[in-house]
Amino acid sequence: MTAVRSSFPIVYVDDVARALGFYRDLLGFREAYRFPPEGEPGYVALELDAGRLGLSRADWPGPHGKPQRPVTGRPFELCLEAVGVDALVDRLRAAGVPVLSEPADQPWGERVAFVEDPDGNPVHLRAPAAPASIESTI
Repeated sequence: MTAVRSSFPIVYVDDVARALGFYRDLLGFREAYRFPPEGEPGYVALELDAGRLGLSRADWPGPHGKPQRPVTGRPFELCLEAVGVDALVDRLRAAGVPVLSEPADQPWGERVAFVEDPDGNPVHLRAPAAPASIESTI
């Protein structure tokens, strides 16, 4: 028997409102919960189909009472399945989102690109590559 039913990653961010502009407004996540309910949020839960993601201010005190560790390097990378990687990258670029790597077909059959969220975390965008692209890499 499995003891865990699902996962729900929480991303620590410097500015929840700025992160919402990226994850909710540009990528299409829906806000499911926020705390506190009024004013500047310290935490927001997001949903996208069956996936969930939490955004928490890095200085927001956790209910466990332990301070957050200082963050260095690349602490987080989110992988998202897109309907069309190229169109999504174009839309994100037009909104001022840094593009780390342009869409490219990969030998394993996916079209992949990387953008950067407002806190500098890489966001991996992927979709199945076109069948002709897959055949040309084999």
